[in-house]
Amino acid sequence: MPPMNEVPFETSLAEYAEDMLDACTRCGKCVEACPSVEPAGISRTTKSEDIIGGILELVRTGNGPEASRKWAQSCMRSGACIKACSYGVNPRFLLSMARLGIAKSDNELAERRRRGVERYRDGSRGVNMLSRLQLDADVLERLGQRSASVATPVEAPDFVFYTGCNVLKTPHIALLALDIMDALGVSYQVMGGPSHCCGILQLKSGDAEMAGRMGSSTMEKLSHSNSGQVISWCPSCYVQYTETILPTVERQHGSRPFEMNPFMRFLGDRLGQLKPHLQRRVEMRVALHRHPGVAGVVDAAAEILTAVPGIELVDLNQPAVGLQSVDVGALPKYKRELQLMELEAARDAGVDALVAVYHSDHRELCAHERDWPFRIMNILEVVGESMGLHRHDRYKELKIMQDADQIVADCSDLIAKHSLDPGNARDVVVKVLLGDQPLPLRRGAPPETRAGGVEPS
Repeated sequence: MPPMNEVPFETSLAEYAEDMLDACTRCGKCVEACPSVEPAGISRTTKSEDIIGGILELVRTGNGPEASRKWAQSCMRSGACIKACSYGVNPRFLLSMARLGIAKSDNELAERRRRGVERYRDGSRGVNMLSRLQLDADVLERLGQRSASVATPVEAPDFVFYTGCNVLKTPHIALLALDIMDALGVSYQVMGGPSHCCGILQLKSGDAEMAGRMGSSTMEKLSHSNSGQVISWCPSCYVQYTETILPTVERQHGSRPFEMNPFMRFLGDRLGQLKPHLQRRVEMRVALHRHPGVAGVVDAAAEILTAVPGIELVDLNQPAVGLQSVDVGALPKYKRELQLMELEAARDAGVDALVAVYHSDHRELCAHERDWPFRIMNILEVVGESMGLHRHDRYKELKIMQDADQIVADCSDLIAKHSLDPGNARDVVVKVLLGDQPLPLRRGAPPETRAGGVEPS
């Protein structure tokens, strides 16, 4: 329970949003810069000033013009609107608050809370099951999924590494991040998983109070490092904390318990330390799958890739939108079109690999490796290969099977070790592993010959 005299999180959040509404001049530049407007089918004849004006109404009342409502619901969190604003307003945050206003207007609190709980349970079930189908108990503990996630270190680490939840579905990515930090001599404690939720699922459901509780509880767990910095992996958690939770808490208490830095920027800032570890040549032509939603991440990723001996970075000249792949799902048809165009461009460019940064990008794209003449990789696999580090991509191996019964049978040893129910495991495999496929695979089509004789990873 908060102290009796403490302003509730939801009240402070509303005050923070109101200050930003007051700062907005309704110039409409954010609308003009937004890559969601056209694919969302918002008429260009609708004045951008009217659209942003409607957003302000939605934040305050939950009611507003249809064009504004459509814009709020189609936000891919690309961040172009933030760059376009000359007045210090964060339109992406206002769109989030507009969606909160819509949810409050459309449903009573009990229903919103029920949906938030349901989303959290479903998300937790998927994360917990898929991580356990791939990892034994010791490795799960290394990723903060048992006692390591709650134990207080004897000596405070320099950093807390916050995985978020969903990267645990593709654990080789998180493990490579830890391996790289170990090689650099970074002192850290790992935290993450459903027990360290950022509150985004509750906020999306329209339950700001519960989002504040979840986010603040996790914030307290994250706030114990010597540097006062949290290294974050998940861009969704990063935006939730830096744009909603931390500013609101700062308004409540007058300060923030930590600052948050995305892992890719953290690594880019230490490129001088990293380069001596990049000893092995990786002879590959690669293209970078790009999402610009967190400033500096794409630039850092490109700089890191070009520092790897033997890597040739190829620009596919494709649109770069969204926070990560899952956010482009606000516009499903547009997402499918973008993914197909990128796969075709990668094929036409003759690359050896299409390299992504985020875990949701990898989940959605990796099975396409079966059907296209190049590999689908995470950037840390490329870095790790040059450093002599390797983590098997079990997620991709399982997903390419495209057979739930075969996948469950192949995981039978870990199902037994973790005392999992095979029926529940199969259900998660169908809905969460195989179901996470926005652009359908080329079912029945024979795989193309791989470029340069590169074998699937």
